Amino acid sequence: MDIFTILIIAVGLAMDAFAVSVANSVSIKKVKPATALKFGCYFGGFQFLMPVAGFYFGSFFSKYVNAYGHWVAFGVLLVIGGKMFIESFKEEETEPAESVKAMLIFAVATSIDALTVGVSFALTDVPVWRASGIIGIVAFVFSAAGVYLGSKAGGLLGAKAERVGGIVLIAIGIKIIVEKLFF
Repeated sequence: MDIFTILIIAVGLAMDAFAVSVANSVSIKKVKPATALKFGCYFGGFQFLMPVAGFYFGSFFSKYVNAYGHWVAFGVLLVIGGKMFIESFKEEETEPAESVKAMLIFAVATSIDALTVGVSFALTDVPVWRASGIIGIVAFVFSAAGVYLGSKAGGLLGAKAERVGGIVLIAIGIKIIVEKLFF
């Protein structure tokens, strides 16, 4: 597989992480570089690790990931997005979900597709470390940029920003289910 194809795959995989970064940072008034780095490291790290795991454990994981992974990602994003949406109607200002637990949940939910891609890498003899490195770097850059973009969008949207962020997370979950069930 050539580098251009791997880059296209990397961009496709990074889009969910980018969208979650944007949605989760709409309530941040002023982004610190450490916050963008944190999002980039979590999402980039998991986008790097999941294809490697899928590659090495592909035959075992593929039947479970293909059967249930999309439902897990959908459920997690639906619950978190719904919580964000509901909390947006409360008077107090909420903080973005930056806890280790929240970041791990987001990172895993958005990288399940990368696990499946790793399985396909095993079947097509793709050099997994190089491909996973590219995927991780692209996800890191997209996620860190998404934090800045989300913060700017939050400033423009004001109090509605968290509502929009919740709706985006729910929409990503629905997109995952629709793609899995119909395409």
